[in-house]
Amino acid sequence: MPDRGYCSFARLIFLSLPFLAASEARAFGFDDVDARAKELAAAPFSRASSALPRELQGISYDQYRDIRFRRNRFLWNRARLPFEVAFFHPGWLYDQPVKISEIVDDKVREIKFDPESFEYGSNKIDPAKLRELGFAGFRVHYSLNTPRFKDEVLVFLGASYLRALGKSQLYGLSARGLAIDPVSPAGEEFPRFTEFWIERPAAGAEELTIYALLDSRRASGAYRFVLQPGEETVLEVKARLYLREKVGKLGIAPLTSMFSFGENQRAQREDYRPEVHDSDGLALQAGGGEWLWRPLVNPRRPLFSAFPTTSPRGFGLMQRDRDFGHYEDLEARYELRPSAWIEPKGKWGAGRVELVQSPAPDETSDNIVAYWVPENLPAPREPYDFEYRMRWQKDSDARPPHAWVVQTRRGHGLLRKGDTSIALFVDFAGPALRKLGRDAKVEAVVSADSNAQIIEREIYRHDVTGGWRMALRVRRLDEGKAVELRGFLRSGNRTLSETWSYLLPPN
Repeated sequence: MPDRGYCSFARLIFLSLPFLAASEARAFGFDDVDARAKELAAAPFSRASSALPRELQGISYDQYRDIRFRRNRFLWNRARLPFEVAFFHPGWLYDQPVKISEIVDDKVREIKFDPESFEYGSNKIDPAKLRELGFAGFRVHYSLNTPRFKDEVLVFLGASYLRALGKSQLYGLSARGLAIDPVSPAGEEFPRFTEFWIERPAAGAEELTIYALLDSRRASGAYRFVLQPGEETVLEVKARLYLREKVGKLGIAPLTSMFSFGENQRAQREDYRPEVHDSDGLALQAGGGEWLWRPLVNPRRPLFSAFPTTSPRGFGLMQRDRDFGHYEDLEARYELRPSAWIEPKGKWGAGRVELVQSPAPDETSDNIVAYWVPENLPAPREPYDFEYRMRWQKDSDARPPHAWVVQTRRGHGLLRKGDTSIALFVDFAGPALRKLGRDAKVEAVVSADSNAQIIEREIYRHDVTGGWRMALRVRRLDEGKAVELRGFLRSGNRTLSETWSYLLPPN
């Protein structure tokens, strides 16, 4: 897993506007990026130089964040457009430059790096020695929370990583353009966006279009992102990939997050906070319409799960718990971290959503990854197209219309000597449950794999929330193996809730 240090860019406050190159090119669009990607795929891979000048080599995170972008030099700052763009300086983890251009009046102008656009704080750096550098990435600003200030709403920084924010949200999980062979014994390949083109918006624009060229040893690709900031910020994504050679697995629309501990797993060491996580579960709406919820865990060794389906309707890493009292962290404010919901456009065909959960010693490391894997991969140099909508949500989190899982709690089965059973309490809530009468007959339909025995199961009304609680006592047969559990609520022949799908890690 990549170190979570790269995520700290979300809190950096840079101030700047670069200069534009004098040269002008022709009109530009997705087909132009596609032509570049196709040309790259037909040629051997060429790795970009990562050499940094001596002044920037080995600088720390704190030194890097002290390099600030001058606000009066934001792109479009003087034009008073709805969007503005600021640029990231190379250094720290970001040693490979990206080329960035502006599309304006049907022409392309390269945005040149200028050290005078940055303030270097307490760093002892001579800007005159940095004139030939490129940018590490960029961020987009928009008046999201107040008309008096343009908030940061979208960031591209490092490999193919990006993050976005809706109203009243704080940065949490990340998305990526593509994953190649994730969880491979030979090691994952991390493609990177090497070049961007940003379309200058009109005076009253409510969306911003960005094109990106992706490249790596075994793949290249053309991307178009249409940013629509709002209560939930939306990114419309269109992509076309070309493989240079065969890959074992393509991870489409990958999401990366952090789960350290929560209601279903206590902290490994004493911590004043009840929960620490950017996401608390994987949500999936399968092609047939079934909704599934997989609570996240922080395992002692990596856990891998696959959820086969055909043309999924959506999936995402979600932060359903929005109660500050469940986190008690006034700095991190985990209850404000966004959920990211992926909505495929068109038919994606057969494949599976995969979830990888890896050990994380603390909250500084991302340990959760989810992505879509198509069953049929394209042949080398053949175009592979896909489109999806990415929703950065908070109060409008995607969930089923009937009822959903609110929380999963874990404890000892029986507090007596020799008992090794595990107790699990699952709370469901939603309109389908609130409408039930006091005498309604509700059944918990529960199943376990061959490594578990369900000793007890109960279902009873939750008088505080108006929902229902499912209580299970489970005995694991082989302590060294994981256990898969599933459960949902039913009344007669009517399904009342989404499916709770839980992976109990090996002991």
